[in-house]
Amino acid sequence: MTSAPVSVEPEATYDKSEIFGWKMYDWGWSAHTTTVLTALLGPYLFELADDSGGVGLLGLTIDPASFFPFAVALSAVAQVILLPLIGTVADYTPHKKRLLVTLAYAASLLTAALFFVTGDTILLGGALFVLGAIGFAAAGVVYNSYLPEIAPPQLRDRVSSDGYAFGYVGGGIYLALNFALIALMDDTELAVRISLGGAGVWAAGFIAAFTHRRLRSRSPARTKPAEHGWIAFSLRGVASTGRELWTRYPVTFRYLIAYIIFNDGIQTVIAVSTSFAADELDAEAETLLLLVLMIQFVATPGAMGFGRWAERIGAKRALIINLVVWAGLVVYAYGFLNSITQLWIMGAVLALVLGGSQAIARSLFSQMIPSDAEGEYFGFYEIASRGTTWIGPLLFGIVNQITGSQRQAIISLIMFFVAGIAVLATVDVRRGVSDAGQNPDLVTI
Repeated sequence: MTSAPVSVEPEATYDKSEIFGWKMYDWGWSAHTTTVLTALLGPYLFELADDSGGVGLLGLTIDPASFFPFAVALSAVAQVILLPLIGTVADYTPHKKRLLVTLAYAASLLTAALFFVTGDTILLGGALFVLGAIGFAAAGVVYNSYLPEIAPPQLRDRVSSDGYAFGYVGGGIYLALNFALIALMDDTELAVRISLGGAGVWAAGFIAAFTHRRLRSRSPARTKPAEHGWIAFSLRGVASTGRELWTRYPVTFRYLIAYIIFNDGIQTVIAVSTSFAADELDAEAETLLLLVLMIQFVATPGAMGFGRWAERIGAKRALIINLVVWAGLVVYAYGFLNSITQLWIMGAVLALVLGGSQAIARSLFSQMIPSDAEGEYFGFYEIASRGTTWIGPLLFGIVNQITGSQRQAIISLIMFFVAGIAVLATVDVRRGVSDAGQNPDLVTI
């Protein structure tokens, strides 16, 4: 059953200044995603390692092309283990804001230290990346858990979408500054080091100026028994939350299954898109870098637009339509993508649905979790985001290995979107919201 669009009630309490401070966190830390993770650190470490003939570690020599992917994989495994524990701490600590900014500042400092990475300190570069990525991801769990606290149900799709939009703009502006710096400086290596380290300064600066000043800490609904240590208590909390998902909140659990499936497809398309374009269309590196930059900015209206659309037709329906477009992009890449012009058009469409899928998925999940355990449940949400994202790339790689064609490999990803939509269609959002103790009449179902 679909309810009519819900308007924001006058008595709904929310602080616009605090919401703005929350959004600016995404503006700041997204520089790490765009510049460090996506654009510069991988190629930079590859060049350093290649000049050194590989990276020596524990008597082994790691291939230059494998060093950064191994670092990314190590950070992902560590996050799967640690993030649910951080979520439990976020729910029980009386210092939630302090936890968020401490993790964010630590990650920013580690990222800023990438400036000092040279050919003699390649291992240091990998270690700084791993620790910084873990820090930002842990801060992200606390950050996400604020969403149900600062935004009433009627505004949650919009606020979540705007947060992603702020991230795309902030990360895109910083990435554009990097490109300008690298183009203008004769010493390219120094320009890259400034860009990498500057991402940490950028993040810390915006978090300090806005998030730290405007976000309020909140008293936890539950308190940790004094006799229990944080580690043991967090482990028990993770186990308890897992049991609750299975027994008390089956709709939320089913939604997480759907999210795991379709998010794997989305992340794989993003991960292989540049290599697909380089191989199948002979796209040059400059074209691909500009394409990434364009996607950052086009994703902004996409995120905001889908957020407002979800307010009108319901988050689940908007998300399903979004995923249908993703499936269409896969089919188009397989059968019709043959020129650079078509690549730019497809990239713009991808950007529009990219922001919407991430934002709506987060806000929909926030509607179906209990209000006193946001951190714990968003810890599991982060596991769903990262824990299985190796399946899609593995399938893509196997199909490409067998067929020798990235077009054949890309079409194999259609299964993630079809299966994800099928499972999502069976999610009873009204029941999920009600089971979590929320009022389903305040949400467009």
